[in-house]
Amino acid sequence: MTPRAVPRTAVVAIGGNALLRGGTHATVAEQVEAARRLASPVVTLADTGWRVVVTHGNGPQVGFIKRRADLAAALAPELPALGLDMCVAGSQGGLGYILATAIASRLRSLGRADDRVAALITHTVVDAHDEAFSHPTKPIGAFYPAARARELADLHDWTVAEEGERGWRRVVPSPRPRRVLETQSVRALSSAGFTVIAAGGGGIPLVEGDDGGYQGVEAVIDKDLTSAHLAAELGADLLVITTAVERVAVDYGRPTQRFLDRLTCAEAERLLAQGQFPPGSMGPKISAALDFLRGAPGRQVLITSPQQLGAALDGHGGTWLDSDPARTTEEPLNGTVTAGRPQ
Repeated sequence: MTPRAVPRTAVVAIGGNALLRGGTHATVAEQVEAARRLASPVVTLADTGWRVVVTHGNGPQVGFIKRRADLAAALAPELPALGLDMCVAGSQGGLGYILATAIASRLRSLGRADDRVAALITHTVVDAHDEAFSHPTKPIGAFYPAARARELADLHDWTVAEEGERGWRRVVPSPRPRRVLETQSVRALSSAGFTVIAAGGGGIPLVEGDDGGYQGVEAVIDKDLTSAHLAAELGADLLVITTAVERVAVDYGRPTQRFLDRLTCAEAERLLAQGQFPPGSMGPKISAALDFLRGAPGRQVLITSPQQLGAALDGHGGTWLDSDPARTTEEPLNGTVTAGRPQ
């Protein structure tokens, strides 16, 4: 089908783990190589008539930045400590640089050196009274054995939590996003033909002060929730959420595990209420998808792995979600991306 005359907008959310080997620390060179692989389907999507906004997570990286800053400050008192808001800002700069360079390099290899890419520092306003500030849940940084995690928690006053068989990690507050301050800037850049990288790490967390100004806070916002919020504010047609698995599954990890090709809002809500999507893994992604889909008719969400993103955008893989209450998972999903083209 021929692309529509008016370009449609897709927001592609890339997890911070997608730039690491198996969720572990990686060298900068290895993260650059991972970004180059991710750039290909992003450019393909842009090349077939879509305006593309890329968002990214920073869970591992922001933890590494914070740990590095804390160790440096302990060894050299003249070096100031960094709050999480500054660490998120630092991760936006570093990961934005890596992703922008990868996308620009891919465009150049296709003879499109004039195509433009912009990485935008992005702030996200949260509620100062969000209960998340009293209940840290967002894992950041490295995995530790239980004994080492307890040692670090006692030494640095961390809150730590276990993540299955992979070990323990520090967890920090993760309030819900209320407003992305740079939405109009993202829209202007996208309308001008830029592939935009924005809302890194969920955005730099801010609260509104009594004087009407903004103040950074100690938090890391969920990048999928911010991506859904930004996508809705932009009036996007498609939200792509990458994760560690190719498709969403029910009974995950059990003998009865079953992968899902398509879901309606109602089906996703029912399965979420049944506990099929745990809070520490698929739950926030499904919640983000529902936030986006509820906003307007005709929107779609694709959940898939970074490795399968290109194939899924061609219609071969991933889990597609839409808001059609009449459709069942056995019926075809109208308006999916076929051969990477908006329908």
